[in-house]
Amino acid sequence: MYGLEGRKAIVTGAAHGIGKAIAARLVTEGCDVGIFDVDLAAARKTADAIGAPGRKVAVAAGDVSSKADVEAGIGALMAELGPIDILVNNAGICRIGKMMEMSEADWKATFGINVDGLYHVSRLVVPQMIERGSGSVVNLASWMGKSGVAAYGAYCASKFAVVALTQALAAEIGEHGVRVNAVAPGLIVDTKMRDESELDRVAQGLPTAQDRAKTIPMRRAGLPEDIAKAVVFLASSQADYITGETVNVTGGLWND
Repeated sequence: MYGLEGRKAIVTGAAHGIGKAIAARLVTEGCDVGIFDVDLAAARKTADAIGAPGRKVAVAAGDVSSKADVEAGIGALMAELGPIDILVNNAGICRIGKMMEMSEADWKATFGINVDGLYHVSRLVVPQMIERGSGSVVNLASWMGKSGVAAYGAYCASKFAVVALTQALAAEIGEHGVRVNAVAPGLIVDTKMRDESELDRVAQGLPTAQDRAKTIPMRRAGLPEDIAKAVVFLASSQADYITGETVNVTGGLWND
């Protein structure tokens, strides 16, 4: 256990995949958790699945790229749970396409959710952490936020931005006792994003996840639970002197 009993956490994009695994692990560690996701029905199903005696799992629906949705939904979660100790900016999308071929709509949607979403949610939640002099923010970046990959230009650029924003915010608010870190997943399966992007990869003749996993030093793709473990560590007092870092969880796929 990581000493998180009684802490209050919000996880965006927590109805499926990595976000769901993070929310579930936080509940197991003793946290009350707020789930914010655009898919309300799935969010409610996740809340029912991960609930535990003595723990509260609250749900709100909305799009992180919408300031109004964030103010309404995240605001409701904060009112229900109380002061937030842990914020996990997990919501994200991946649109595959070469720079010269990708639609402007896909480009804007990628940055709207992956970058603007982090901005909107952090701007709402972090001030009360600063006021209390404690808190932990964990952002979901990607190994592709450290290396440009063909056909993933928009996704790579958005995740490079997440790494940069993690470093910048950590430098800005560290003096207030609030830490900001990120996790950079590698190839992770059993997620909604991976399932959707896999169809695009096959359509474009790109290697499948199964083929790519064979090239990873640990010879397997990662699971959502692998990412949840790293997030919980960074959110806990075990990482009290760690801020501004982006930790790779890639099975050796990427080591920079």
